[in-house]
Amino acid sequence: MISSPTTTRHDGAREFDFVAGRWYAHSKRLVNPLGGAPQWEEFDSIHDGVVLPGGIGSADDYRIVGRPEFHGLALQLHDPTTGQWRLYWYRKGVLTAPLLGRFDNGVGVFEGDDEHEGRPIRTRYTWSGISAESARWEQAFSADGGATWETNWVMDYRRSAPPSGK
Repeated sequence: MISSPTTTRHDGAREFDFVAGRWYAHSKRLVNPLGGAPQWEEFDSIHDGVVLPGGIGSADDYRIVGRPEFHGLALQLHDPTTGQWRLYWYRKGVLTAPLLGRFDNGVGVFEGDDEHEGRPIRTRYTWSGISAESARWEQAFSADGGATWETNWVMDYRRSAPPSGK
């Protein structure tokens, strides 16, 4: 009897498992996106992530170093039927509409309708450079239905604490 190699179907359900544990991130954020003066601010944050039971997704909290009043929660939920992810952000009692997307060759792109200062926009998150020790997250807005994008926030994640120990 000849045996054939076992193949497993990759459904993407574990692609956000990397958020588990503690991460430190350095942010560069555009202060006034979509038309404001190109002024950037930089700051550090701490994230503690968990994988949710049954492979349904993950969640991670977000705290800005030196700004105890700012905290939020990112929630990533996997749809096994479509293979897509729904990404939510929770802050100050509000859960955003989901951004939908998936990973392709190690890069995750997630988009959805959103609002910025009362006007409708599209928002896109991009995850890239994911390893056991580092990752990059970017946020971009589009005010023209996705024809053009303005990257307005970049976070570089690392497992080790910054030299200052914050």
